[in-house]
Amino acid sequence: MIEVASRMGMPISTIHTISSAVMGVGVRKRLSAVKWGVGLNIVVAWILTLPTCAVMAWFLCKFFALLS
Repeated sequence: MIEVASRMGMPISTIHTISSAVMGVGVRKRLSAVKWGVGLNIVVAWILTLPTCAVMAWFLCKFFALLS
């Protein structure tokens, strides 16, 4: 995920890097060492963050436009 985002020029936070590294170390030890449900939740949160922020920004712009 980080590699793909880096190649596309997308910004990556330290949280992305740290959580991916922790899962990678767990996988290196053994596959069952990683709580895959938690990993899936993290990936879903990464995917939903950008569209959610865009929608919130759109609503805020419309709201403040009504006030002025």
